[in-house]
Amino acid sequence: MHEFDEVFIQVLVLLAIAITVVGIARKVKQPDTIALVLVGLLLGTTSFPFPFIDQAEQFITQSEVFQVIIISLFLPILLGDATLKLPFHHLYKRKETVIGLALGGTFISFVLIGFSTHFLLGLPLAVAFTFAALMSATDPISVLSIFKSAGVSEKLSAIMEGESLFNDGIAIVLFQIASVYLLTYIDMGWAGLGSGVLLFLRFAVGGILVGVILGYLFSQVIRFYDDYPFEIAISALLFFGSYFIAEHIHVSGIIAVVAGGFVFNDYGGRIGMSELTKSAINTFWDVITLIANSLIFLIVGLEIRNIDFAGQWLIIILAIVIVLVARVIALFFSTMPARDLNRKERILLNWGGLKGSLSIALALSLPASFDGRETILLLTFAVVLFSLVIQGLTIKPLIKVLGLQSK
Repeated sequence: MHEFDEVFIQVLVLLAIAITVVGIARKVKQPDTIALVLVGLLLGTTSFPFPFIDQAEQFITQSEVFQVIIISLFLPILLGDATLKLPFHHLYKRKETVIGLALGGTFISFVLIGFSTHFLLGLPLAVAFTFAALMSATDPISVLSIFKSAGVSEKLSAIMEGESLFNDGIAIVLFQIASVYLLTYIDMGWAGLGSGVLLFLRFAVGGILVGVILGYLFSQVIRFYDDYPFEIAISALLFFGSYFIAEHIHVSGIIAVVAGGFVFNDYGGRIGMSELTKSAINTFWDVITLIANSLIFLIVGLEIRNIDFAGQWLIIILAIVIVLVARVIALFFSTMPARDLNRKERILLNWGGLKGSLSIALALSLPASFDGRETILLLTFAVVLFSLVIQGLTIKPLIKVLGLQSK
């Protein structure tokens, strides 16, 4: 059997397990992502040998394949699909709150977690702020499914999804700066701070420009067609084209995907998509997103076998507390201007800021030569696990306690 065939079978086994878990979870009306993580944990901690699973997990998480698959393949799919599902006018109505959370909240969280882990946990500055960047990204996939099933308002769903779409791109830029350039900028003093700000602006503004231009051009293309298979192909070309073109010219590919997706969905949807096309595109990306998410969250659970928790429980608990407290402070200050958010809604948005697959994927993408890589992996996995399992399983009861479910 060729090596490619073995890899294909290994991934197929993981996919079969993931889809089976999703089917059972949906039958019993539980969040897919949490069920997948728990099953991954079970398979990762059991002493019973699972040859294909062991080989697949080792191949994916211990090589560059995992990072390439999630960052370069799955992430454009997930974020592109999210832009198609979130009408821009819903987001625009909440623009002050979303921008406050995505910009102000992300930066406040980044600074608080970075300095706290440096001074309280003794992590070197580069390690502390790299970890802080990972913890500034939110993953609302499982939260939004719970919001939907509980009938939480469109306002809260739009804010949660809008925050995640934009702060994922910002967090990735901060991660790149912290893990590659931070020590150089620190040595440069105030000039380094200015260089860091300029680099961030180049990544972010460049990504927006690439996405808007491509989104506009592709929207013009579909004006001349009423052919949904072709228009689905155009949407895929937009998502991946935006990402890879932006990365090639060293700006943010993730921000480019989000910007391009919003232009394509809002502007392109008005001038070039029939209702049949919109329905077909959404259905197509629903299927692709289901497959991507199923594999991602199962692998997150399986990754436990590569983490050494021995003697690390104190630092893990402190890291979880730091991340939770930073989220509370960041959300409080970044939503102060939002007069339409009441105390109960702020509590739900705070507890719903879960960490997920993006944080794990970025942590795994760190080169083996990066000092502190194992510490970052340990803390990132621990916080993500706590977030998905503890926070994820308690969100629905919290919605009922706060009285924010549909009547």
